[in-house]
Amino acid sequence: MKLHFYGASQCVTGSCYLLEINGKKILVDCGLQQGRDEIDNGEVPFAPNTVDYVLITHAHIDHSGRVPMLVRQGFRGRVLTTRLTAQLMEIMLADSAHIQESDAAYQNRKNQRAGRPAIEPIYTMADAMATMQYIDICEYDQKVQLCDGVEATFTDAGHLLGSASITLELAENGERRTLVFSGDIGNVDQPIIRDPVLLHQGDYVVMESTYGDRNHQEVWSYTDELAAVIDRTLGRGGNVVIPAFAVGRTQEILYFIGRMKQEGLVKSVPNFPVYVDSPLAGKATTIFAGDLRGYLDEEALELVRTHQSMFTFPGLRLTESLEESKMLNTDKTPKVIISASGMCDAGRIRHHLKYNLWRHDSTIVFVGFQGEGTLGRTLLEGAQSVKLFGEEIAVNAEIVNFKGLSSHADRDHLIAWAQSFDGPKHIFVTHGDREVAPYFAESLQKLGLNAHAPQYTECWDLLSGKMVEQGYLPERKTTTPAGGKTSTAYQRLVAMGKLLQEVIARSKGRANRDLGNFADQIKALIDKWER
Repeated sequence: MKLHFYGASQCVTGSCYLLEINGKKILVDCGLQQGRDEIDNGEVPFAPNTVDYVLITHAHIDHSGRVPMLVRQGFRGRVLTTRLTAQLMEIMLADSAHIQESDAAYQNRKNQRAGRPAIEPIYTMADAMATMQYIDICEYDQKVQLCDGVEATFTDAGHLLGSASITLELAENGERRTLVFSGDIGNVDQPIIRDPVLLHQGDYVVMESTYGDRNHQEVWSYTDELAAVIDRTLGRGGNVVIPAFAVGRTQEILYFIGRMKQEGLVKSVPNFPVYVDSPLAGKATTIFAGDLRGYLDEEALELVRTHQSMFTFPGLRLTESLEESKMLNTDKTPKVIISASGMCDAGRIRHHLKYNLWRHDSTIVFVGFQGEGTLGRTLLEGAQSVKLFGEEIAVNAEIVNFKGLSSHADRDHLIAWAQSFDGPKHIFVTHGDREVAPYFAESLQKLGLNAHAPQYTECWDLLSGKMVEQGYLPERKTTTPAGGKTSTAYQRLVAMGKLLQEVIARSKGRANRDLGNFADQIKALIDKWER
């Protein structure tokens, strides 16, 4: 009974865990690396044709995006997930395959000119379509026997429609263990999505830590604050460009904008047009408006019962073709453009940034996590210019970051989720940046929980409760906004500075004497460094 960590090990993407039990191999998630791509997306450290089952927590590409690659390389087992995750995977994997094919074609044009050999895409559209024949679906709280000694139960994780935490009840050689995979744990009080279910039984727990070092702002202010940003931007004649994940976040933004239009919160251009420039987002919105029994919160269910659409309103337009997309940047009408990808590393959003970043009257609104090394993170960190399509683009637009607008649980809610378990033997902290995951594991240790942040290829024997293979941390690909190299040590220093700010923010209300001592220690450290 061994558990291998093959992804999201002290990084935020590429979730992938392999369980060996009773001669079977069970993979939990198999996602694409995004951002700095510390590990080659085209390879996995196991033979895909030896995997018997793949369990998918949810449809986001950093959790499901390499399943077609497994099929391409010989996987012929079964994929188990929830009904809505299966529906979303079908459109998301097809979209990802299109990107893989396009990226390979672009690189091969360069390779041909340089006399280099051609490359193959990680997987193709045919691989993505073939993947669907291996999928079996289940519903929340349905206990499914995978094989001898393994029963799986999917529980609502509150992150995305269909998202789940997975509990595996394991038996081998007369011994039993319970292993829980959190998936991505959702935020609370989100529109549309229900709150995550707290679990209580688990000998071993693999949990995410995306926001393990910080808390979100209050959620009640989103509609008013977003309306204020749209109002002032359109009032000065600019565009509001919102990079958003096509599945989940786009539908949430449409929900907010529909409310602000109903309440008349945008005064400068009350009937402002909203463009969803993503074919994938349009298809996903159709799924979000389909049969959602068992997946929605009460407010959203009431909208469905009264036949009101949550995602349509006057002025909403979905663009399908590239020609329609290009016309948005020649049309001078002030507008809101919602486009993918959410981290700005691919897709149509890069064209909209090219035409709006240099404009003083436009605003770029970030509404989700931006991984290290992504264009989105570069813009948030204050880059004065960025390179897009070989052209240097000045950053003059207003940059707004809705830090609390997240479908991930924040630090306090992650801690509450972990503390809901009744005496787990060990908690494996994953799916967090290299500075965040270990810090969150230390936070759990201080609360009396056994926890650590595994490294890539680390392996644990769940019967003995001991690590049997050490892992390692792959070399990071770090760049500055201008494209130059920067040292890992400097990146770590920047991360520690941000962490210090978070600690200071959480110290409000503590005794004045303690705060004064803390301030003196910081000043002494700064004085020593400056000397």
